[in-house]
Amino acid sequence: QVQLVESGGGLVQAGGSLRLSCAVSGRTFSSYNMGWFRQAPGKEREFVAAIRRSGGSTYYGDSVKGRFTISRDNAKNTLYLQMNSLRPEDTAVYYCAAKMGGPSYSNYGTYNYWGQGTQVTVSS
Repeated sequence: QVQLVESGGGLVQAGGSLRLSCAVSGRTFSSYNMGWFRQAPGKEREFVAAIRRSGGSTYYGDSVKGRFTISRDNAKNTLYLQMNSLRPEDTAVYYCAAKMGGPSYSNYGTYNYWGQGTQVTVSS
């Protein structure tokens, strides 16, 4: 089994920054492609970003391109999401997820393991 635990969420003003972390345990972290998704109340889960096992390739949803950066530290078994220039519409619960297979990185149905989520609230 794989356990994922997100942290770093909180309340921030528009234009501010937050850095989310996802600690992964239970299996070899470097075996997994990783992703970040978010879900706002009344909306479907939305793809935010993904990164391949080695960290050599990254992918972003259109709404966050140029503002968010996904990264990973395989030595620390940790996934990150640096979020800059935050907007009120970024308010959501953010989830990290892990998958053995690839690609289809934006399809949440292809991920095998999920964290419990961390709330990000951006005030205007």
